[in-house]
Amino acid sequence: MDFKTLTCFVAVAEELNITRAAAKLNISQPPLSSRIRQLEEDLGTELFIRSRQGLTLTSTGAILLKRARQILELVQNTRAEVTNYQTRLSGELRIGTVEGRAPYLLARWITGFSEEFPLVTYTVRNGGSDDILDQLCRHLIDIAVIAAPFNMELLHGIPVGEQPWVALIPGSHPLAAKKGSTIPLADLDGESLIIPERSLRAEAIERWFAEQKLEPVFLCRTSNYTDAVSLVEQGLGISIFPQSTYTPNPQISVKLITDPPKKASYYLVYLKKDPLPELAEAFRDYVSDFIAEDQMHSDRFRTKEEEFDLPGGAELL
Repeated sequence: MDFKTLTCFVAVAEELNITRAAAKLNISQPPLSSRIRQLEEDLGTELFIRSRQGLTLTSTGAILLKRARQILELVQNTRAEVTNYQTRLSGELRIGTVEGRAPYLLARWITGFSEEFPLVTYTVRNGGSDDILDQLCRHLIDIAVIAAPFNMELLHGIPVGEQPWVALIPGSHPLAAKKGSTIPLADLDGESLIIPERSLRAEAIERWFAEQKLEPVFLCRTSNYTDAVSLVEQGLGISIFPQSTYTPNPQISVKLITDPPKKASYYLVYLKKDPLPELAEAFRDYVSDFIAEDQMHSDRFRTKEEEFDLPGGAELL
């Protein structure tokens, strides 16, 4: 028993005539008669008394007619409610995102969300984690994608992805010529490094090297991934950043850092102390479903760039 069958039954019960009911439904008479008989077989009871004078509802038919009308009305109301929700959800969604992997994730979420809610517009602000968190606290943005760690007493966080740390090496550097797509951390000993500006992140990188008794030169800090790429292009030094998605650059060699590897974790975050705006709440729920259904790796969203697999045992940096 499905919605279409119930619709057919209601039409026959109201007309008490197969021919008129078929015309009302814009279908031919034989399939309609067959559907009604199949419904009676499924329920194990007669719904109509058939005579030369026409059709008459049985007592069970009268019960089903009442329930069928209620079910079909509920279906119609639900469809209208969902449609109205999709069309009425509008306004500006303000999203903050850090550099690196986050914009790659965010682009897919916005694309799918925009298809479901076409009246929504977007403002996307980019910056370092500390800057993005400051904008979130000052209500300049509604929701944000940042890299861990973050203050869990201040923010709700939904894990949305992980990426390994890589070295961006100038194409003219001897390390760029080494075979393979990986580079042990020890090979960066004594090198001039360009690292993220965020204090917690910079301190973690320094500990990463210190634990291996290595002494690189921390030459430059930047919150902007594009700036890091530009500096590497010019041969200033080697940059350490979470792997990102960007147009392959013939002047740069990207290698996965190993021995020991590290990973960056990304979270969709929002303030605990304030109610989440309706748009941001809908976006949060969409992202949660997106991740649960693993849509990131669907054919629709797959891109052609190569990515490193996250090494086993990689710890959070």
